[in-house]
Amino acid sequence: MHRFVSVAKQTAASLGCQGPGGCRGGRRDMALRCAAWLAAGRQPRCPRLPPPAREGTVRRSSAAKASAVKITEKASREKILTLESMNPQVKAVEYAVRGPIVLKAGEIEKELRKGIKKPFTEVIKANIGDAHAMGQRPITFLRQVVALCTYPNLLDSPSFPEDAKKRARRILQGCGGNSLGSYSASQGINCIREDVASYIERRDGGVPADPDNIYLTTGASDGIATILKILVSGGGRSRTGVMIPIPQYPLYSAAISELDAIQVNYYLDEENCWALDVNELRRSLNEAKAYCNPKVLCIINPGNPTGQVQNRKCIEDVIHFAWEEKLFLMADEVYQDNVYSEGCQFHSFKKILYEMGPEYYNNVELASFHSTSKGYMGECGYRGGYMEVINLHPEIKGQLVKLLSVRLCPPVSGQAAMDIVVNPPIPGEESYSQFIKEKESVLNNLAKKAKLTEDMFNKVPGIHCNPLQGAMYAFPQIFIPSKAIEEAKAHKMAPDMFYCMKLLEETGICVVPGSGFGQREGSYHFRMTILPPVEKLKILLEKVKDFHIKFLEKYA
Repeated sequence: MHRFVSVAKQTAASLGCQGPGGCRGGRRDMALRCAAWLAAGRQPRCPRLPPPAREGTVRRSSAAKASAVKITEKASREKILTLESMNPQVKAVEYAVRGPIVLKAGEIEKELRKGIKKPFTEVIKANIGDAHAMGQRPITFLRQVVALCTYPNLLDSPSFPEDAKKRARRILQGCGGNSLGSYSASQGINCIREDVASYIERRDGGVPADPDNIYLTTGASDGIATILKILVSGGGRSRTGVMIPIPQYPLYSAAISELDAIQVNYYLDEENCWALDVNELRRSLNEAKAYCNPKVLCIINPGNPTGQVQNRKCIEDVIHFAWEEKLFLMADEVYQDNVYSEGCQFHSFKKILYEMGPEYYNNVELASFHSTSKGYMGECGYRGGYMEVINLHPEIKGQLVKLLSVRLCPPVSGQAAMDIVVNPPIPGEESYSQFIKEKESVLNNLAKKAKLTEDMFNKVPGIHCNPLQGAMYAFPQIFIPSKAIEEAKAHKMAPDMFYCMKLLEETGICVVPGSGFGQREGSYHFRMTILPPVEKLKILLEKVKDFHIKFLEKYA
């Protein structure tokens, strides 16, 4: 610092600052200030200096400039956090749903707002399952209860139904100070966990559920990441392997990368409506044993991005496989309300496990996940969710609670929203008729859009789409000509990323390339949500059809 001040004084002297109390007169703070101004290319505000020179005249001597540069160089230092020094596991994380294609869509939106002309007037973001962003209306009862919890003065208002007030009062009684703004227990508000357990029992036809096995979470994603975190251990060939479906939801591959675990792929059968085949599970497991310790099996049912709904026999086979191979089962069931195809039905892994008998039910470790974000609710922003974890070792249960306590608690407003999902109005209550009408309207609409999407895609040459049995996405296979593949390579892009970028730039439609979810070598797909309103969805599908035909002609 002494050297820095000396150089600063010399610089000031070269400008003629000679007065007592000035830079040269010994004022350390004035010297440093002058140096900083000079380094920034500004005239020092010093009473001892002549007024700033008019434009066109020389402001500083070459000696002053050189001194200022020297000071700047001495003052700067290398950043501690760089791409080279950052956590390599974080750098390895990829999340296609909000990846490069979405960033490009954001840039295009900004250009449209500036009046830059495009072949379209808006960007349609069909990349993510965000129902309300796509125009779906909130469920009235859910919003009423959360509003009452958020602002309890409304409990005196005649505008709100008594069944909503009753639920709000119960939730508030479970909150510290009767306020949604207080922390809850790390595992979640007790009365809400009781409601979740009751919901599971009703859903599964009386299969018992213990509130002590329920953990409220920040969406399902938080629960999935937490369970994976507690499962991953070992090094080298004993490092934990996590079996995930391909195609998969990128949360899984991202969490596995972040934890430096080993991703073990098993492929869904596209030729058989994305079915899960136990023989494929066995192939995947046996190959993985050569380089890791596979001990986790992840299932997404109904599927994301593939939309298949697993039948009872398939689930029984998977449970038997997990029992036989001593695998921890993770069942992602956030789309359990989203089943559309005739003959398809949602079966929870917990229910089938129980019905397979005590040998299975008392031994297979299972974590199941649900959320407020999907289904008919679409309340993504509340970040409400839960997980039920059964057959956990008592000591591990304590470790799980400890891990959850580090993040204090999930959002309490999200917990309240989750309570309404599992404790909705029942027949005889005043809100029931409106609630059931809104719920069925959403689900019937989604079923209609699932069929519309499948039918329209299958009329386009070079596109094949399996039936959308459930969830809220289409994952069609697209034919990409070899010329387009070569051009994609020249741009250092995956062929389906190249296709999706072209689709975005020419039509304004934002979808996610299949390579972000995983796919068999040589096949190409994209994932598209079916959430836009029917009329807008028709326009979107027509645009995709026209684009695809032109794309094939261009690269034929």
